[in-house]
Amino acid sequence: MFLLQVVLVVLLAVAAVVALVLQVQRDSTQAARERTLSVAQTFANAPGTAEALDGPDPTAVLQPRAEAVRKAADVAFVVVSNTQGIRYTHPDPNLIGKHILGPYAKALDGIPVTMELTASVGPAVDSTVPVFRSDGSIAGIVGVEITLSDVDQSAARQLPVILGSAAGALFLALGGAALVNRRLSRQTRGLGPAEMTRMYEHHDAVLHSVREGVLIADGDGKLSLANDEARRLLGLRPEAEGRPVAEAALPPRIADLLESGGPVTDEVVPVADRLLVVNLRTTADNGGPPGVVATVRDTTELRAVIGRAEAVRERLLLLYEAGTRIGTTLDVTTTAQELTRVVIPRFSDFATVDLAEAVFRGDEPGEADGTHARMRRAAVAGLRDDHPLRPLGRATGVVPTSTGSLSGSERHSLPDADVETALARYERDPEHARRLLDYGFHSVLGIPLHARGVVLGTVNFWRSQNPAPFDEDDEAFARELAARAAMSIDNARRYTREHETAVALQRSLLPRQVPEQNALDVAYRYLAAEAGVGGDWFDVIPLPGARVALVVGDVVGHGLHASATMGRLRTAVHNFAALDLPADELLARLDELVSRLDQEGAPDRSEIAGATCLYAIYDPVAGSFSLSRAGHPGPALVLPDGTVRFPDCPVGLPLGVGSGLPFEAVEIRVPEGSRLVLYTDGLVEARGRDIDDGLDMLRLSLARAGHTPEETCARVLAEVPARPPEDDVALLVAGTRLLDPDRVAVWDVDRDPAVVSRVRREVTDRLSAWGLDEEAFVTELILSELLTNAVRYGTDPVRVRLLFDRTLICEVSDGSSTAPHLRYAATTDEGGRGLFLVAQLADRWGTRYTETGKVIWSEQTPSPYPLA
Repeated sequence: MFLLQVVLVVLLAVAAVVALVLQVQRDSTQAARERTLSVAQTFANAPGTAEALDGPDPTAVLQPRAEAVRKAADVAFVVVSNTQGIRYTHPDPNLIGKHILGPYAKALDGIPVTMELTASVGPAVDSTVPVFRSDGSIAGIVGVEITLSDVDQSAARQLPVILGSAAGALFLALGGAALVNRRLSRQTRGLGPAEMTRMYEHHDAVLHSVREGVLIADGDGKLSLANDEARRLLGLRPEAEGRPVAEAALPPRIADLLESGGPVTDEVVPVADRLLVVNLRTTADNGGPPGVVATVRDTTELRAVIGRAEAVRERLLLLYEAGTRIGTTLDVTTTAQELTRVVIPRFSDFATVDLAEAVFRGDEPGEADGTHARMRRAAVAGLRDDHPLRPLGRATGVVPTSTGSLSGSERHSLPDADVETALARYERDPEHARRLLDYGFHSVLGIPLHARGVVLGTVNFWRSQNPAPFDEDDEAFARELAARAAMSIDNARRYTREHETAVALQRSLLPRQVPEQNALDVAYRYLAAEAGVGGDWFDVIPLPGARVALVVGDVVGHGLHASATMGRLRTAVHNFAALDLPADELLARLDELVSRLDQEGAPDRSEIAGATCLYAIYDPVAGSFSLSRAGHPGPALVLPDGTVRFPDCPVGLPLGVGSGLPFEAVEIRVPEGSRLVLYTDGLVEARGRDIDDGLDMLRLSLARAGHTPEETCARVLAEVPARPPEDDVALLVAGTRLLDPDRVAVWDVDRDPAVVSRVRREVTDRLSAWGLDEEAFVTELILSELLTNAVRYGTDPVRVRLLFDRTLICEVSDGSSTAPHLRYAATTDEGGRGLFLVAQLADRWGTRYTETGKVIWSEQTPSPYPLA
């Protein structure tokens, strides 16, 4: 057997050497074809080639380039000629101006040509490609030739390496075969083939005949064996054996058990429609090889019992979630929508809520409607949006306003003969009921919503895709759910009566959600005062360069005037932030605006537009905040170790005071994982409590709060503000993140036009490392335009910075403060198209000014967007 292995190894080594030699010879010609074509296309598409062909002296421009490319690419020649075949370049200057040899007609048709030919120095490969102008016409052709002898020399240099590698492989294979033969003899303990065959047949028969699945994983975490029953129960394919457990398509829980390696006894694992019991033992306990063996039994009969218990648990969990998710706001419509969202898809496929029209106004049904109330749809939700259920706001009929007049819950489902009539009753239209049946609705459950003896409306649950009809258990659950929802709706109704106008105005002016960005993990809270409408606000504004601006402000006074002024200031801050102003300069411009608003106020000056504001800019690359404040409480900073401090930030006068004094900005460097807490004075100030006491309470609350901004907001609002709140409270907590240094690339550039191509290549390499090869071409064009302008017209220092966050950001900075302007160049203009090209290729671009000059930036959104 060992001799047979030796012979096979020798034959394989010889065959491999012969195959490699033939492959090298065959690849030499292919390499020559690819090299000549690549060099020709690169030279033809190089910037300036087409312009040089149309220039007054093409040879003077192209001959040096062609010779440099010829030497760098190690080819025989690089010849550029016009469309009549007259050479402009050649290694032999005597041939310049003469007609080229060989076919080039296809190249003039716009088709690259590569052919093998016999030259004076032997076999060679020649490639000819056209040079296109920007309008698509052909300005000339480029021909590149290489002799096969040059390629064969590089291939011949590989033969000693190939032969040496083959000899080494032969030696290792012979040694390995000897070791394997010796080890097999020792492991089989001298048993012959007949004895081994009988043992294997007995083992195989027992293993595959038992009605229990067996899985064996070796010490390397690979699935070494799975019997027939295991394949049937787990749906394994034969090729699963020999693969790592994680790649063997095992159910996730069973794969986790095999990888854990620990003993497991009778663990129940659901797999598809089966319920499997798994036992796991290690194979090394009795002196065997390292690994684990698992047995799997099918116990699907237990699933019915467990299923009923799971259904009860699911209903209890759903009731618990309903208590936390319904009534989160004191808004009638929102509460009704929360009810519909809770039950889909875990209880019903669709749900609708119809409320009395008086409830939307905050009134109690029956006060003005008499014994019956007109109903209007408040919420509708389902698995799909193309349902025929009546939309929001549609009138849906009338119902009695007392619980004694309205009967209890009703259930209807197919194949009841009266189901169409029932559907018509719920949707108040027989024709519409037929559309419901055609859509697939087969079961409906209606529950009245009543509180304090008054019917507020009804909730209807619908099933179409779930084939099971509603049963008595479903009805009991729905009544409990409806009772909880009715209490929340009634609370919202009573609150709406007292605060509808004030709350609606307040929430319409505040941000509904923070924009998506990666620099900060943001959480916020807005706590309205018991009476009146405040002018507190906050904002999170993404800025160029992956930066984010945080804003917290407070308009003096209360009432509609304060809220309206707050909305105007929010808009102004957004507009000023779009100019990418420093924090102190933005507050200066906002101060001027507030002063003008004061001048536009009431003649008696009873209403003023004075306000306080804190503006902070976070840079995730530097890990620093730039803050400036105008009469606003300073921020709190929570370090990653839980330490709380209040940074020293110079405070300016409130906005609109009219002093004309400048504002100061301070820069604070913070470690990653810190939390910056911005708030309005309503959080720490209260009647009868000193502000220092409020700050101490805030410090203690922040020290005890969790590590996430959401936990911080919840803890602070639960402990610090006065109860009931006397003033509005705006709280903004931002957890800092740093942009991965691997996602930042910086180049300091000399003001030499020759360095542009080098930086462009390095940028392309960096994009390739980030997996953004598809963005390389556009980025290269943008960078070329921005960097060339900085080198030609800017001043030192010139720097290029590339950031890869949610977008790809390209920044070029220089020491000049000259503002670039986008313009439309005429046809005869030599330049003027750079920024126009950048504006067309980038999603956004702009300029920001720094203390040392300016930064021109552009943003591109990779498609598809990579995960951060």
